[in-house]
Amino acid sequence: MHTAVEDHVIYQVANAPLRIYPFPHFYIDSVFPPDFYAELRRNWPSAAQLVSLESTGRVRKGAYRERFIMPLKKREVEALPPDKRAFWNGLSAWMLGSTRFFLAVKDKFEAPLRARFGDAFERTVFSHEVLVVRDHSNYSLGPHTDSPRKAVSALFYCPEDESYAHLGTSIYTPVDPAFRCAGGPHHAFDLFRKIATMAFRPNALFAFVKTDNSFHGVDPIRDADVLRDLILYDIQVQAPPSREEVSANAAAAEAPAGVGLGLRMLRSMLRRGR
Repeated sequence: MHTAVEDHVIYQVANAPLRIYPFPHFYIDSVFPPDFYAELRRNWPSAAQLVSLESTGRVRKGAYRERFIMPLKKREVEALPPDKRAFWNGLSAWMLGSTRFFLAVKDKFEAPLRARFGDAFERTVFSHEVLVVRDHSNYSLGPHTDSPRKAVSALFYCPEDESYAHLGTSIYTPVDPAFRCAGGPHHAFDLFRKIATMAFRPNALFAFVKTDNSFHGVDPIRDADVLRDLILYDIQVQAPPSREEVSANAAAAEAPAGVGLGLRMLRSMLRRGR
């Protein structure tokens, strides 16, 4: 069954202007209906219902001690108090249990995904997951392009008010214009120029596709007593194409980052008769 919230979010995503430079991304205000966002804030998990990211084995020990999460999975949701459980089950039903939202996000970035995977795109199997996240003071994230398994990242910003607007995720370009990164390591801030910061405003969404130049990060949070709440929705490559297929496609364009990606997107659209 479709819900009004699901329809509202898909409408916002499908009609959001897509910015191409330095990599494909979009930013949306009021991604959820206002009454739903207020309900989201009322049902946000307490500190006791979140676990440290390092304790989950997703990152090395000692990393990201300021980040706490709740995977949106059956076991974690069932552990919530009954008054919160119904809300998160409802959100999970359309964000993870239905294909409509998944396809809306994937279709939004179809051209750059085809540019990345080339002819292997049709054989690439994707999956998705959701993490409820709270970052604290001193959290930071050096410029990086995400793991090669990542295809699309969508960050739903969920603060109480505008106080943390300056704490959004930033987009960077390397000082060396030829620098690329297949994904994995986080780099030093002084090797990059900050292009823009996606304001961390209530009920906003920042989404982008993973490329070898999708450098993004979070400047060190120096504010005291920060509670930086967000929902991370990721589309991942479950069965990746071969390294040779991806390398051959990536080598097809050696123009500057924004131009090269634009050309690959154009070729992809022409192949599909668009």
